[in-house]
Amino acid sequence: MFLEAFGSALLGLALAWAASYRLPHRLPARSLVLSTGVAGGLFGAFLTHTALGSGHFLVILAGAVAVSAALLSLLLRPEERFRRRSATA
Repeated sequence: MFLEAFGSALLGLALAWAASYRLPHRLPARSLVLSTGVAGGLFGAFLTHTALGSGHFLVILAGAVAVSAALLSLLLRPEERFRRRSATA
C-alpha cells in the first residue's frame, strides 16, 4: 500500500513536471501544477485501489497516471493565437 501511494505520487509529480516543462505558457503557476499532479496521482491510486483491490500494482499506477493527466489537462489555457475577440471589443 505504501509503495502504491509513493509510486503514484512520484508518477504524478513527474507528469506534472513534464507538463510544466513542455507547456509553461499554457499553465498557471508551477507550484499549482506540481501539487495538482501529485494530488491527482494519489486520488487516482485511491480510486483504482478501491475499485480493484490490492494485488494489481501496475494497474493502480496506470489509474494514477490517467487521473493525474486528466486533472492536469483541466489546468491548460488556450493558446494566444487562437483566442478570438468579439466584434464589440
